[in-house]
Parts: sequence; structure tokens; C-alpha cells
Amino acid sequence: MRSTVVSKFLKKKTSFYLFIISGTGASALTYYNTLNPNRNRHSLLDVITTSFNGVLRSSRSLYTITANVVDYKYSLQGLLKDTDEYAQVLSEVHLRSAKRILKLCEVNQGFYIKAGQFVASVRQVPKEYSSTLASLQDQAVPCSFEAVKEVLISNLGSDLNEIFISIDEQPIAAASIAQVHRALLKDHQEVVLKIQYPGLKNRMKMDIATMSLLAKCVTWFFPEYRFQWMVSEFSKVIALELDFLQEARNSVTTAVNFKHNNRIRVPKVFQELTTSQVLTMEYCTGRRVDDLDYIREMGIDPRKVAKVLVEAFAEMIFVHGFVHGDPHPGNILVSLDEKQGFRLVLLDHGIYKTLDEEFRVNYCQLWKALVLLDSHKIQQVAQHFGIGKYAKYLSLIFTGRTINSRSAFGEGMSVEEKTNLKQEVKSLSMGDVSEFMESLPSEFLTVLRTDALVRSLTSKLGSSQRERLVVYANYALHGLSLKPDSDSGNYFVSNGVRTRIMSRIGHLQVRLVLELLQLLWWVRDTRQALITWSKQITRLVNHHHTPISVIS
Repeated sequence: MRSTVVSKFLKKKTSFYLFIISGTGASALTYYNTLNPNRNRHSLLDVITTSFNGVLRSSRSLYTITANVVDYKYSLQGLLKDTDEYAQVLSEVHLRSAKRILKLCEVNQGFYIKAGQFVASVRQVPKEYSSTLASLQDQAVPCSFEAVKEVLISNLGSDLNEIFISIDEQPIAAASIAQVHRALLKDHQEVVLKIQYPGLKNRMKMDIATMSLLAKCVTWFFPEYRFQWMVSEFSKVIALELDFLQEARNSVTTAVNFKHNNRIRVPKVFQELTTSQVLTMEYCTGRRVDDLDYIREMGIDPRKVAKVLVEAFAEMIFVHGFVHGDPHPGNILVSLDEKQGFRLVLLDHGIYKTLDEEFRVNYCQLWKALVLLDSHKIQQVAQHFGIGKYAKYLSLIFTGRTINSRSAFGEGMSVEEKTNLKQEVKSLSMGDVSEFMESLPSEFLTVLRTDALVRSLTSKLGSSQRERLVVYANYALHGLSLKPDSDSGNYFVSNGVRTRIMSRIGHLQVRLVLELLQLLWWVRDTRQALITWSKQITRLVNHHHTPISVIS
């Protein structure tokens, strides 16, 4: 009933919104011009086209955001927050709003697709948004080859025949900012060309300006709805992804980091054929990591794939401090290998985050505390991250159990804990969520996003939460063992003998907990397997000895 009234309200105000929409589109264009006073001047036609498209795209954005805000404010008006009715109506509004944003992203394409993917990967947004916007992962529409060929020519030279024997005009993949074509070099080396869509940077600046302006407008009208942190983080991410030279450097660094890991492969980059808009790298065979039919058909255990995947990203986070920020299924391939059975090919190295050494060590300390449920240490680390007020939720976010849980590490929550948590969460407002996200360091946001994507992938591959958590915990301990002394640079050097001994005892304590948990899980799984096997044997025996009646 409430949703119907909201729809009628929006329809009645159509003329009003058309006026506001036009004004906001023009405002966004003015805002964009203000942010970019020294941009290159284009032809009059380019300016008119860019301006018209910008106004049109920003206008759609305004209508969608306005509709969502009105829906939230009106639908929840008069409802008590601690009631089941409020929770049900809120979920319904979340879903309607997510569908409007999905439609906006599908129509506007480009960076709106990327923005939708970004929102879907943030675990702290309502599940209605993440599940609805997840469909945007494979919705990019490729450009014509003639359009991207112009980008190739402007970056690699007018005579492409001097470089390539052939270029496949049909793209093998298309994303929100670029598409990928197979090609054959003059030396018969098979490569792929990642080619940025033409005119992308100007559209990006306009779209980011629009998103920023709308976020500020929403906050001005409704202070508890603060999304500027998300726009800010997204703008940083997309700026990194647009520079293919930076992506090439990231790719080389990752290849060096995993040079001793024969389960991980990073395609070689051809530096002489790489620019800010064109990336040339070796062609690697393989299928998407979430292609379960292919994995099973090749005789590969999906859970082993999940283990290698989790170990690779745990090593990035806890040991290297150099983290791939976009590990969605299309960026990871499962490739057959004669010796190992399979290898994972890591693609798309545009979005990376270098973790500050102090952050990396503190994040390792956090995981050590999460294993032991050391509430004092969790609070201490949370204070360091600037989120001390929300320290009690960190255990829930990362391990699925509350800070006072009686459940074992990796076992989730009891029914009683879930009931108590449900009541507690009802007291949290949108303002609390906004404050939490605004308080997080940029590194923390990257780690949360990467963890959410890895968690989703391992779940699809049939791996349990406890397997992922144990891998994280082990790599956190490994990361702490590599902590260098600030003066000498040597490992395992501390300020005193006592500090070193206490540190070793702490590591042994966590290691012992993990080993005992592994043993208990093995005993439980073995017991369950024996029970199942015994029941099957009993059924077979009973079936074999069933008397057969003979009719005489």
C-alpha cells in the first residue's frame, strides 16, 4: 500500500521533477567544469555532445535517487524501529530502491555499471542491494571494433600491420571501461589487447561529479544518509583502473610476489606495446573460476581451487601488503597444468592497494585476537583504526560470531546469539552505518571489499567458512612473524628478550588453538562419514537378507 502511494506521488510530481532534473543536470555540468578548469578544449560538436549526454545521465540519476529517498522517508514514516513490521517494510524498500538503481546502471552504462559492481561488492550494504546489483558483473556492452581501432592507432601508431599479423575483431571479453581482443604478433606470439573505450575519461569526470553532487544533496536533505565516503572511494578506484601503465606495473609486482608459487600465474606484460589506454599481455588459456561444470569435467576438486584462491589472497593481504581489489570471477581463470593439475591465472590488475606496513601488522594482530576472542586486543586495534566505538562488531564482520561468543572459531553463532544480535542490530540507524563506513581507513575498505568477493567465490566452490578463516588466521600469524625492526630491517628482532618471548608464546597459543580446532573438525567429520558409511552398509545387508515370499 505504501509503495503504491509513493509511486502515485512520483507520477503526480513529474513536471516538478523534470524541472529539477534539468536544473541538476546543468548544475552537474557546471560542477564538472568547476572541478576541471584546465581540461583540453574540444570541438563545438564534442562539447555539445558531452554536455547533452552528461545532462541526460545526471538527470536519470537525480530522478532515481529522489525516488529512493522519498520511498524510504514515506514508507518508514510512523513505524517503530524495533518492530518486525519496520524490518519487513525496510527490506521491501531496500529491494525497490536496489531495482531502481539497477535500471539506472543498465541504462547509463559505463561508469554506472562499475559503480553498481562496486556497491554490490561492499558487504556493509543491505543484502537486497548486493544481490540485486550482482547481476551487473556481466552486463557491459562492447564497442564496435572501428571505435576501439582508433584508440589502438592513436596509441600504437597508424600502421598496425607492422606490429600484428592479425587482430580478432570480435572481443573475447567486455567490461565497463575496456574490451579485450586476441591478436598475433609478428613473431607469432599470441597476445590479448585490453583497449580502453574512447572518450572514457571525460565521461568519468562528468559521472563522478554528478555522483558527488547527488551524494551531497542527499546528505543535505537527510543528514543520516551519508554516501560521500562511497563516492570518494569509488573515484579513487576508478582513477587507478583507467591508467593501464599503472596496471602493467601492478601486474609485474604481483608476478614477482608469487614467483615461488607454482599454483599462481600472472600473464606477462609487453611493456613496449602498453600505454595508458592499451595493455598488451600474453594470452592465457582457462575458464572462469566459478565455472563449476568445467572444473568438475576436468577432474579438479572445486574445494582445492577454493583453497588455492584463499591462500593467494591471504598472502596478498597479510604478507605482501599489496592487494588485488577486484577479484570477481571474470578476473580469475582456472587453467590446466600437467604437473599441478591446475593453476589460477590472475587478471585485471588495475585496482590494487598498497597497505601501509603499520596497517598490515595491526590487521594481522586483529586476526590473532579474533582467533582467541581477545576482546581487549580487538578493542585496542579498533581504536588504532579509528573505529573503537564499533569494535564489538569486528568479530561478527570477519568470523561470523559475536565478541562474547561461546562458539568455536569458524563455527558461526548459536541460535541464542543470533536472537540477541537481531535485537541489538535493530537499534542501529542508517547514521550509525554511515559513521562506521566514514571512519574506516581506505585500506580497511579495500580489505573488506576483497574479502567479500573472495568469500562469495569460495562459497560457490563449495568451501566452508571455517576453511577460509583458518587460512586467514595462519597467514596472519605468518605476517606477524615477518614484522621487521624499524632500524635493522631484520626479522624477528624486538626491543627486548621479554617482548620476543611473549610474542612467541602468543603465536604458539594461536597455533595450538588452530591445530586443536583442525583435529576436532577432522574427528567430527570422520565420525559423520563413518556413521553415513555404517548406515549404507546396514541398508545393503538388510536388503540382501530380506526374505522373498513364494506364492505356491
